[in-house]
Amino acid sequence: MLVHDAVNREDETDLVILAEKVEPRHIATMRSEAGGLICVAMHPRVADNLELPFLTDVYEAASGRYRVLASTKPDDLPYDERSAFSIMVNHRKTYTGITDIDRALTIRELGLLGAKALSGKTGDEFGKNFRSPGHVPILRAANGLVFERQGHTELAVALAELAGVTPVLAVCEMLDAETNRALTLEAAVGYAKARGLGCLSGADIVRAYRGRGA
Repeated sequence: MLVHDAVNREDETDLVILAEKVEPRHIATMRSEAGGLICVAMHPRVADNLELPFLTDVYEAASGRYRVLASTKPDDLPYDERSAFSIMVNHRKTYTGITDIDRALTIRELGLLGAKALSGKTGDEFGKNFRSPGHVPILRAANGLVFERQGHTELAVALAELAGVTPVLAVCEMLDAETNRALTLEAAVGYAKARGLGCLSGADIVRAYRGRGA
């Protein structure tokens, strides 16, 4: 699935796939055909039950000792109020963590543990299964999802909720090697059609999410 946020926001399209279904071939596709940062977007309830912080909160807590962390606060984002980044991890069964096989394992296991965490805290399972720092950035969706923020993290998680699947997803920005910018929406739509994939706008997802149960 492809998801475009909005022309007046990042104006980017992400490739999105359910984390627990990720295989090495999906990582290879994201790496070679999308080209952006391969991350895992996570529902706030999952992140809370796994006790995963926003990275900015970690920096703030440590800024008393490391002043550079305070000076690099992302308070001037031109398209948003804050960053969704949490910590970066590798699964403990990976080797370097960066290969397609390793990242697929990390992402798939994040999805599987996330499914368990939907229903409650998972104790120390996260630390038993993952090490940090690593090669897979985790993104925490805003507590109010698309009612609070309409980034790709919230859009992907809201879409998963609408589909009734685990709201933990691998996401990757689609870039253009010719222009060295984000892939245009027109090109993204063409890519989706050529491969039989859906391409949704942020507005489509927000509209459906607001209307659920109506």
